[in-house]
Amino acid sequence: MEFKIRTFLQYLRTQRNYSPHTIAAYEDDLRQFSEFLLRHYADHSYSISEIDHVTIRLFLGDCLEHDFAKRSVARKLACLKSFFKYLHRTKVVDRNPATNVAAPKLEKRLPQYLDEESVTELMNQPDTTTTLGKRDAAILELFYSTGIRLSELIDLRMINVDFHSGTLRVTGKGSKDRIVPFGRPAKETLQKYLACRSALFPKQAGKEIVETVFLTQRGKRLSPKGVNVLMNEYIGRVSEIEKKSPHVLRHTFATHLLNRGADLRAVKELLGHESLSTTQVYTHVSVDRLKKVYSQAHPKAS
Repeated sequence: MEFKIRTFLQYLRTQRNYSPHTIAAYEDDLRQFSEFLLRHYADHSYSISEIDHVTIRLFLGDCLEHDFAKRSVARKLACLKSFFKYLHRTKVVDRNPATNVAAPKLEKRLPQYLDEESVTELMNQPDTTTTLGKRDAAILELFYSTGIRLSELIDLRMINVDFHSGTLRVTGKGSKDRIVPFGRPAKETLQKYLACRSALFPKQAGKEIVETVFLTQRGKRLSPKGVNVLMNEYIGRVSEIEKKSPHVLRHTFATHLLNRGADLRAVKELLGHESLSTTQVYTHVSVDRLKKVYSQAHPKAS
């Protein structure tokens, strides 16, 4: 089983260009499934061909009993479907036992976002008299101005920033590049940060550090955890929404564009979504806002 998991993950990495984050999540899911199988077949050593749809349903039930969220369990099932599809295609198994297993029904969750007033307040939170404050201001402005993902911001290099055209080149999911524009406020805050960024360089800064846009106080690349901590702090100062992460600013970016009449397909391209259906969730947010305005303002609304 261990060898099959390793070859599958290598396939995702080299052939499908899955992101390191997705591969790490799939690896965790498959390790958990492997541990479950050892418990399930405790009385004898098992062959992978013995695994059927009942076994997979039992695994999903075990996850739910251990208080995994339905969304996490659905991802684990998606992982197993992909894993067995790969094994079937490489003729390791003669069928995909996960094909007809249904995922748990998920509750509909609309993206959480900030209103425009809160965004204005958010941009004033960093202490821009310091280098780190200038960095944080640039991070906030870029997240909101471009809608880029956390991984795309962390991986941003100097060569990918074009001040003349006001665009960034970022590498998204599936190692796909796209060009995203940024506005004047983002341009100005980024330029102010870059003017003093060298203060963060270590004594012997290597080429990778010099070319990386956003650095820590110790002159290293930012980590996802570090950026999440920053966003949690800053967003928490201006909003009481439950989720306070970089993705909230991505949601805010998309929602504000649609609220102001942007074309859904254009927003899809800016976000780097594969499918239009992924972007359509933001139309529900916009419609909810319109309904609220209608109910508050129209004399015959109630």
